[in-house]
Amino acid sequence: MNPSDERLWATLIHVGGILFEFLPALIGYLVLKDRGPFIRAHAATALNFQITLLIAYVVASILLFAFIGLLLLPAIWVLSVVFSILAALAANKGEYYTYPLTIKFVS
Repeated sequence: MNPSDERLWATLIHVGGILFEFLPALIGYLVLKDRGPFIRAHAATALNFQITLLIAYVVASILLFAFIGLLLLPAIWVLSVVFSILAALAANKGEYYTYPLTIKFVS
């Protein structure tokens, strides 16, 4: 895969996470991980971030009973959008990106 295609797919994986949660990152990781080190790094990073977000959403949903979840759910969503856009911009420039506050599940 040429570098411009890798940048495009990496950008789409990050932007897709805003709309479709972890599915673009999972599909991108499973299908494209062997196409180059750049796409593998971005797909793994996006998948780790989306899994971390899923855990945060579950915890915030449980905390809805204590009304703390009412503050956490919008905050998690805003962080998801902001960090995904930053990652997509970095991928489009050909740079590597590491999401803050992310648990590393896959590499």
